[in-house]
Amino acid sequence: MVFWGVPNIFRLVGDMSHALAIIILFMKMWKSRSVAGISGKSQILFAIVCTSRYLDLFTAFVPIYNTALKIFFIGTSYVTVYLIYQHFKRTYDSTHDTFRVEFLIVPVCGMAVLVNHEFTTLEIMWTFSIYLESVAILPQLFMVIKIGETESIVSFYLFVLGSYRALYILNWIYRYYFEGFYDMIAVVAGCVQTILFGAGGFFIHFHLHRIRGLYANACPLADDLHRHCIDRKMPQTNHLPKEEECISNCYPVSAPNDSVSDASDDQTVLM
Repeated sequence: MVFWGVPNIFRLVGDMSHALAIIILFMKMWKSRSVAGISGKSQILFAIVCTSRYLDLFTAFVPIYNTALKIFFIGTSYVTVYLIYQHFKRTYDSTHDTFRVEFLIVPVCGMAVLVNHEFTTLEIMWTFSIYLESVAILPQLFMVIKIGETESIVSFYLFVLGSYRALYILNWIYRYYFEGFYDMIAVVAGCVQTILFGAGGFFIHFHLHRIRGLYANACPLADDLHRHCIDRKMPQTNHLPKEEECISNCYPVSAPNDSVSDASDDQTVLM
């Protein structure tokens, strides 16, 4: 059991959720042949997280379970970055992926040096990865808000990724009661990450719902037309179109008095 290192059920399901989130992300990219709606900056941060956390991979004995997961997470994180910035770079939406990641990395570096379990290189890098992972999703959330729309599979990816850390909280509770193990740094950072996913998810949901409501009031067919535009992939753009872009491209309303005739024309087009 020590050799294989199989964890308790909460961590096992949490790790599987983490792996599933990565698989979902890969499926989105390969199926659509596009990385539209995905923040490259968040994926770079996740790659940094994996690299700095798993530096002990070749310096100490690690059970088979942990070794396999570490190799998987490191490898897939760099493959994701490669796909975004090289293989599918023509579809990468750098216009909306504008979060200043230095505002995350610099404070996290300072905190890792000041607040850690032991002042050694490996321990500081591990602490740095824990802190950075808790906020690494912010560029992705910021990008979704700026675009004003997100694909359902990207939303599902974010949900599964957020579930992974929430399950880790249950893992820490389990280990505290049954093993007497407690890590304040991991617990606090994990709670911050879970709160960001939860609060960010709710904010994005209501923000996008409000935007759709505004355009639906202005144009009764706006929501249908937006989905129609997304289905057509909007070949003239390299990013997931915002709702107003779809309306202006697919439904050019010239004047309020023409709304009835325009609506009937577009109904014919959509059919």
